[in-house]
Amino acid sequence: MQRNDRQLDELLANIRSCAICKDLPLGPRPLLQASANAKILIVGQAPGSKTHQKGRPFDDASGKQLRQWLGVTEDQFYDPRLFAIIPMGFCFPGTGKGGDLPPRPECAPAWREPLLQALPNVQLTLILGQYALDWHLGERKSRTLTETVSRWQEFWPDHLPLPHPSPRNIRWFKANPWFETDVIPVLQKRVSVLV
Repeated sequence: MQRNDRQLDELLANIRSCAICKDLPLGPRPLLQASANAKILIVGQAPGSKTHQKGRPFDDASGKQLRQWLGVTEDQFYDPRLFAIIPMGFCFPGTGKGGDLPPRPECAPAWREPLLQALPNVQLTLILGQYALDWHLGERKSRTLTETVSRWQEFWPDHLPLPHPSPRNIRWFKANPWFETDVIPVLQKRVSVLV
């Protein structure tokens, strides 16, 4: 085992035993996957309650939609040598009036930089949702998610801003048919080369 792999394994073990947020409604249960070999990084918001209970990121309707966008099988998607899945918050943050709460603010400052540095082979970062866009694109993002996603070619081929694949976003998909016709085929082609 190479030094980088051992360091990443130690880091992942520390993250999986993290209890910074002891007051979470379902308790801490960090969900992520990574390997130093991963070529594609998926950056989401935080696990939902269903994925928290199952113990696997994107093991829900959003994950099914995301795998369709990528054109990959479930086995490929959950192979950490192919895909690193590192949300902005690793644990289910709870529910508010409008759905799930935002990722907890303690998580990214504690773990994000060391994790990203431990992924030297990432060639494509898929960025889902506003909090992930704030971190990964910063000032380069537009005022709205739709504006940022519509400028996807400016970030391509290293980064791709995406709407969240949640069934709750069906209205967004209907209002923006260009996403399915223009972005998804290009994404699938690039993914097929990387995996």
